[in-house]
Amino acid sequence: MRIRSSALTAVAALALSAAIPTTATAATAQTDEATARPGDIVSSAPSAFHPLPGQPTNTKAWKIHYNSTTADGAPNVVSGTVIVPQDGRTGPRPLITYAVGTVGMGDSCAPSNNLPYGTAMEANLIQQYTLRGWAVVVTDYEGLGTPGVHTYTVGPSAGHAMLDAARAATRLPEAGLPADTPVGIVGYSQGGQASSWAAELQGSYAPELKVKGTATGGVPADLLKVADFNNGSYGSGLIFMAAAGQDAAFPELKLDSYLNPAGKLLVGAMKDHCVAIDAIAGSFKRISDLTTRNPLAQPDWQARLNQSKLGRTAPAAPVFQYHALADELIPYSVGSRLRSDWCARGANLEFDTIWIGEHVSGVITQSPAVSNWLADRFAGRATHPNC
Repeated sequence: MRIRSSALTAVAALALSAAIPTTATAATAQTDEATARPGDIVSSAPSAFHPLPGQPTNTKAWKIHYNSTTADGAPNVVSGTVIVPQDGRTGPRPLITYAVGTVGMGDSCAPSNNLPYGTAMEANLIQQYTLRGWAVVVTDYEGLGTPGVHTYTVGPSAGHAMLDAARAATRLPEAGLPADTPVGIVGYSQGGQASSWAAELQGSYAPELKVKGTATGGVPADLLKVADFNNGSYGSGLIFMAAAGQDAAFPELKLDSYLNPAGKLLVGAMKDHCVAIDAIAGSFKRISDLTTRNPLAQPDWQARLNQSKLGRTAPAAPVFQYHALADELIPYSVGSRLRSDWCARGANLEFDTIWIGEHVSGVITQSPAVSNWLADRFAGRATHPNC
């Protein structure tokens, strides 16, 4: 079995974050429940942003809880982190709403619980934006760091959480971001699903946001195809995490009724741990190894998974989409199909194939291109669509 260096980093990060006690800070409540809107701040408290333990960044950060919306349209509360450079800039600055790749399902895995201590896996990528003078808000997603089970891979919920995080950042007085702040949407892998959903939903759900573009990569645009691709492979643990996430959002799916004793043990443990442990524990298992019958073959499961399928709506703002040809977790064909679907619906889309590398490396090697593409959008330069 190959264990990637990123997985080993995640194990170390998990151990370190678990060893550091959470600093208690006084939270400021800001929402009147009677008039609450999606994106309104429920509470905020000073936090910190460190790409590595103790590394200074010349930023201020706040942990926030904000109102958002579930996949089925019910109100919920999501947590996240707002990061603003302290660079002396007094005028407006761009805002990136950022969605991380898979970190796990336990609350200790939430970005807001790791960014203050330098144990968040994508913190160095986030720092590329703060070094440009851009503010960043990082959602924790529904149920990650807040009560309940994380609704992992439930696309509409994640898209709402990203858009409402951007709204929340502009409504946090300490951040100094006006309502007309130019916004960029960024995410890869799980974050690619979230950012793609945010891009599709923005025109109808948050039309007031001044979104200039979305950079999205390694997108699991069709969960049924991704599950079939990973069944019994290195990434099979992600199937069972996704099943738990869907079941959390839609309890009528009754995942537990399909699991055998080994499946119940594995899925139960996954809800409390982070990705390095979950991915290794679930790798090279087939759905049939852990179930009495396959839930993904059932009409109700297929309907809910298809609810998270992307490509039915063209994003209102330009998109930079990228995917590794040799992606071993999210097949390239899934990414290229999303490109075709968006292009057929008239999207302003630039697609880039990563010719050398695989899934994990893609987010790192493409990060300069993503930053440069967003800088062009914020500067109002012309796009270069290649549909």
